[in-house]
Amino acid sequence: MTLTGGSISVIGAGTMGNGIAHVFAQNGFKVTIVDISLAQLDKAVANISKNLDRQVAKGTLTEEQKKTTLANIHTESNIIEGVKDAALVVEAATENVELKLKIFEQLDTYAPKSAILATNTSSISITKIAAVTNRASKVIGMHFMNPVPVMKLVEIINGYATDKEVTHTIVELSKQLGKVPCVVNDYPGFIANRILMPMINEAIYSLYEGVAGVEEIDTVMKLGMAHPMGPLQLADFVGLDVCLAILKVLHDGFGNPKYAPCPLLINMVAAGKLGVKSGEGFYVYAAGSKELVVSGRFAN
Repeated sequence: MTLTGGSISVIGAGTMGNGIAHVFAQNGFKVTIVDISLAQLDKAVANISKNLDRQVAKGTLTEEQKKTTLANIHTESNIIEGVKDAALVVEAATENVELKLKIFEQLDTYAPKSAILATNTSSISITKIAAVTNRASKVIGMHFMNPVPVMKLVEIINGYATDKEVTHTIVELSKQLGKVPCVVNDYPGFIANRILMPMINEAIYSLYEGVAGVEEIDTVMKLGMAHPMGPLQLADFVGLDVCLAILKVLHDGFGNPKYAPCPLLINMVAAGKLGVKSGEGFYVYAAGSKELVVSGRFAN
């Protein structure tokens, strides 16, 4: 199976959605970003343009390639219009199971019957999502990493009924985007988050129990384990609310207490301290940026 004709539709104009649209458009695909918010759509295109400017400044992209990339991108606030010609739809909405199920019901209705429906979910069951459609064999996980234009990995998740030809198509498509695809099966957290989130949770428990401070924990993992970013700062970048949601999926899915989210994480999310997106998490950030302002809040 190959993607013939049609375009790529990306559902959701947030950070992941605009990053996914960016890499498809830069690699010659016609892309429609679909979001109910016109302001969010405008912001997405502006972010893509800014990120392309960075590539031009680094010499990895020409001005002409930037123009071509932007010309490949269209926006649409009406999902019916946004997916009517799609060969592939990549859903990148908020990590909320009820919202994703509702979106996939709509995609099944309005996208061409031949279209593959992919989700960028980081932990929600592909099989559960596929079950609300009449094309379970054409539903697959296509989990990009953030920031999408930079990170090479695409975690490809087979649902219970995903057709092997669909998997092959998405693997080859990922390679066309310059990514490295890794195929896994549909169990809570898949591979990336099944391993990553317990590590982050254990780092938060170590802080909660007073074993060490924020900077000490992150320094040990950066200098001792060669991680480019410590687990607490990484949690801030992912979003503490997202970390909590994924841990709940793991805990509910496996019923194993080792996945129970740390009480400190639960309290921070309840207090609105979500990391970079809120300006404060385990670290404090400059308004509207990822730049650290002060050291770890719990260091002393």
